[in-house]
Amino acid sequence: MAEVKQQVIRMIQSLPEEVSIDDIMAELYFKLQVDAGLKELDEGKGIPHEEIEKRMSKWLTA
Repeated sequence: MAEVKQQVIRMIQSLPEEVSIDDIMAELYFKLQVDAGLKELDEGKGIPHEEIEKRMSKWLTA
C-alpha cells in the first residue's frame, strides 16, 4: 500500500504547478485504466493484434 501512495505522490509532483483537482483525478483515472489493461494482458485476456486490425479496418472504411 505504501508503494501505491508513493507512486501517486510522484505522479502528482510531476504535474505542472497550476494543476487542478480535475486534472489530478483524470491522471489517476488514466493510470487506473492502463494498469487494469496491463493486468488483463498479463492474464491472457487481451485481443490478438490481428483481431484489432480486422475490427479497425471496418471502422476506417466508409
